Amino acid sequence: MTHTQRGTTEQPPAGTATTTASPPRSLAEALRGRDDAALAALLHARPDLLNPVPGDITQLATRAGTRASVVRALDRLDRFALQTAEALAVAPDPCPYPVLEELLTGTGGGDDRGRGGAARDALPGALGILRDQALVWGDDDRLRLVRTARELLAPSAQRPSPTGLGPTVAEATAGMSPTRVQEIVAAAGLPPTHDPVSAVAALTGLFTDPERMSALLDEAPAEAHQVLGRLVWGPPYGEVTPNPAPPVRWLRDRGLLLPASPRTVVLPREVALHLRGGLAHRETAPVAPPVGAHREHRPQLVDANAAGQALAALATVEELVKSWEHAGPLVLRAGGLAVRDLKRAASTLDTTEQAAAFWIELAYAAGLLASDGEADERYAPTPAFDDWCELPPAARWSALASAWLAATRAAGMVGEQDAKGRTLSALGPDLDRSPAPEVRRRVLELLAALPEGGSPDPDALLERLAWERPERGTSDLRARLAHWTLHDAEVLGVTGRGALSAFGRALLAGRDPAPLLAPLLPEPVDHVLLQADLTAVAPGPLRRPLGDVLAVLADVESKGGATVYRFTPGSVRRALDSGQTASDLHAFLAEHSRTPVPQPLAYLIDDVARRHGHLRVGAASSYVRCDDDAMLGEILADKRSAGLGLRRLAPTVLAAQAEPGALLDGLRAMGYAPAAESRTGDVLVARAAAYRTPERTAPVPVPDGPPVPDATLLGAAVRAVRAGDLAATAVRKEPAGQSAAPGPGELPRTSAAETLATVQAAALTGSAVWIGYVNAEGAASQRVIAPVRVEGGFVTGYDHTADEVRTYALHRITGVAELAEDQV
Repeated sequence: MTHTQRGTTEQPPAGTATTTASPPRSLAEALRGRDDAALAALLHARPDLLNPVPGDITQLATRAGTRASVVRALDRLDRFALQTAEALAVAPDPCPYPVLEELLTGTGGGDDRGRGGAARDALPGALGILRDQALVWGDDDRLRLVRTARELLAPSAQRPSPTGLGPTVAEATAGMSPTRVQEIVAAAGLPPTHDPVSAVAALTGLFTDPERMSALLDEAPAEAHQVLGRLVWGPPYGEVTPNPAPPVRWLRDRGLLLPASPRTVVLPREVALHLRGGLAHRETAPVAPPVGAHREHRPQLVDANAAGQALAALATVEELVKSWEHAGPLVLRAGGLAVRDLKRAASTLDTTEQAAAFWIELAYAAGLLASDGEADERYAPTPAFDDWCELPPAARWSALASAWLAATRAAGMVGEQDAKGRTLSALGPDLDRSPAPEVRRRVLELLAALPEGGSPDPDALLERLAWERPERGTSDLRARLAHWTLHDAEVLGVTGRGALSAFGRALLAGRDPAPLLAPLLPEPVDHVLLQADLTAVAPGPLRRPLGDVLAVLADVESKGGATVYRFTPGSVRRALDSGQTASDLHAFLAEHSRTPVPQPLAYLIDDVARRHGHLRVGAASSYVRCDDDAMLGEILADKRSAGLGLRRLAPTVLAAQAEPGALLDGLRAMGYAPAAESRTGDVLVARAAAYRTPERTAPVPVPDGPPVPDATLLGAAVRAVRAGDLAATAVRKEPAGQSAAPGPGELPRTSAAETLATVQAAALTGSAVWIGYVNAEGAASQRVIAPVRVEGGFVTGYDHTADEVRTYALHRITGVAELAEDQV
């Protein structure tokens, strides 16, 4: 059932009773009267009822009335259907249709074109939803809300009702002394009664009689009307002093305010409804708020903007994951990413910490990042990242967007605190929010319903979502998820300028968005433009070999449509450390530049290469070797080298207490260009292998309850429930030797000899019998079988309950009974 549809059960005209031979006396009887399509609709709307498949209609009805299942069903109602259920919770039980209609439209019925008319028109549909979901049963003249739902929605001192109504007169006077009740009856101008029950009934009759109630209120002081006005729409409770003011005393003496505790009074429900004009809610919302196009853009402009964002998203994710290739951040003991590592990632991406958390969670959801599972556990790229990098750009974006749409992790909650006061960290275990995929998809569906290029007013969209699935309690999770969805969809490229892109529509429809996105993305280029200020401009996305080499040889200075790289002594040294020579770098730049190699860049490369490796660092713990003893003396004299623990061993050799890596970093910080050497004196090429985790699968989204069953499962479940109900309700012959046949739900009891004789006779005559059976796990069930063979301690026959041929052990049959003639 979509959010815009009402119930699937066609309703009779407002206020008329359904024409059934016998009104249902319970929810089970109401469900038993449904056809297979209606039962399948119930199981589809409430899939938790299928786990496990109910044995019969009675079990289905019992499960549909459990607290957890009812809470889940109520949470999935739209605002008006929920208001209808709330009105039934404060109505008489059972409630006639006209009474329910009056609670939602007022005693005057409302203007046909106003709120009352809209509520009256929408009520049959809302009631149909509640019936379809087995929250309401009974004919229109005896509507009943299931008991658990009434307990959840009815007002109480501990749990105020959304209607703002208080307890009834009967509930509020339950603990009151009979003398006090008679005093209230007398003060209200009613004749005395013989017992408290009739006294309470008399008060209730007064408060529900509009004429007599109006006459009573006309006698009230003006200040008493002000007191009632403060309580009428809730909360209905107010504090009083031991010696209340005269207006409060006047109301209390006549039962218009009743004591709830020694210092608290409550406005009875019947009084509040009279003051409200019969309305259960101050405002009803029978119609879904519209979501229209707030702004109109050319679809081509929307797609171009979205494609630009998609290209930037690919570059951001790739840069993030590559930055964790060699020394990824440690995993916290409780799981997740440390705050300092999140800040470092934000600095690497040149963005905010909140945005960095989104990109980290996106890469994790797509299976590109994971923990390596080692003793000093770290986050690192997965092997899937290499496969992802080899895909065309449009396919890479499709993988990211699909992962985002289905993920249950809410990156927007990073940095907040949980119920125990602990800070939620990126990649932590507590970021899963089951409603997230549903909210994302619903936001995109509302965007897709607009004309192409149309973007909505975010407030109108959030208002619509709040109507479709109102938050019960104080949680605003769904509203926050919707707000994050609008932002994330824009930065990811699903939307452009607030409107859904063409490839975003394909993503939502389950089609491959890559064919629509690919023509909008620029082709990768194989050249750069070198400039005299030691920069290179990439006029578009670079092909992978060129981009990988240039990322080592230069630092990214700015990003955008054209990426600017800057050459520095440190970046050139980095390229030399990776095994390149000066001539290799000159040849590379000459091959891939559309402009001549500027002289300052050539001088920079040659100068760094000339000094590169002049100093040699090895392991003593470590040492420095140089043919120029004057340079070594200069290093020893430099105060910055004090922390390295250097001392001269020979004119051209210095020993150090620092490790070789720390010594290399220290000398480079002092402005030198040392090179590491092996034990044989050869230069070590510092080309660290990119680290990858073992094979990892993408995280599985945490579902919001059981999955929605498909048509095959629904059909099989309905058949099983029907067959089980047949076995449970079949009329049996009275067993010999027993005073009466077993009641519904009771297993038959017969001796082993009687059991064997009965099933053998049924096999000879081809008749069906009813058996009680306990399986190997101790689960008892009732079956209707038609035996065809009895041998070796087993009976084989067609099981009407399971709709297949089965074999049962005779010693596990608790008893057997023949079916009545009309049941055979």
